[in-house]
Amino acid sequence: MKIKILILALFLSHPSMAQLERKLADGSQKEELIFHAPRHINLLTVEPLDKKALHFAIMHTFGTIDGGLQDLYGLDNGANIQFSFEYGFSEKFSLGAARASTDKVYNLYGRYHFFSQTQDNKTPFSLSMMGGAAVNTSNYSFLNEDAPDLMDRTSYAAQLMLARKFSEKISVQLSPMMAYFNDPRALYQIEGDQNLYLALGFSGKYKMTGKSSLTLQWIPNLNNDLRNNLGVGIDLEAGGHVFQMYFVTSQALNEQYLLAGGNGVAGEKFRLGFNVNRIFATGKKKRAD
Repeated sequence: MKIKILILALFLSHPSMAQLERKLADGSQKEELIFHAPRHINLLTVEPLDKKALHFAIMHTFGTIDGGLQDLYGLDNGANIQFSFEYGFSEKFSLGAARASTDKVYNLYGRYHFFSQTQDNKTPFSLSMMGGAAVNTSNYSFLNEDAPDLMDRTSYAAQLMLARKFSEKISVQLSPMMAYFNDPRALYQIEGDQNLYLALGFSGKYKMTGKSSLTLQWIPNLNNDLRNNLGVGIDLEAGGHVFQMYFVTSQALNEQYLLAGGNGVAGEKFRLGFNVNRIFATGKKKRAD
């Protein structure tokens, strides 16, 4: 009996068997870095935050590039700027707050991650969702009695995110989206005049090197005749930051205005934009025993 146990122990400790065991264990691990950051051009992604991690993002879009060198390809025409903070309460749930300069919109949103793609493909894709509410805080006092009240200024957004990393180079995300405005007035910086907007967002990443990727964003509208959003760019990881530089057809940065804000003609009315992403670990590290 002792001899059989010894033989079995030697067999299990053989390097090939140990390697097989490791592969089986690793295969059930989550697929990492489907995208470089929790944001991809304008859209949120399935990339979760660790518990007690803080994601800080600064986003910019400028004027259209058709003014040429005279307007420094849109940089002279002012920028829409959004600051956002998102905190991970767990590996599944995070809560964020953002402020965009267009219409001085404040936005509160949450992300929940249902499950993640695994390396053995037993879970073939990642699934997350986002829900948020925003308020337009621009000064409309000149309208006197016709000025919109708080509820008139409020809008809502929801986004479902289904993403898959097909290979080390290619990742794709589909994002059914909706935005709802309680009172979509013409004085707001949006082109649409309806309450409900539906769209299907598409995000794509093609990894060129370990630290850089080509990126694509396309958001076709489903229930209106507004031009569709298109963006192309590049992501670069450097010094703990993710820099995202892109050309996009809309100046909007939050989800509600992305769907209702209108878009220019691709190419001719592209705008230069860039994001800076940084994730901070705010929790205390456990000491190794």
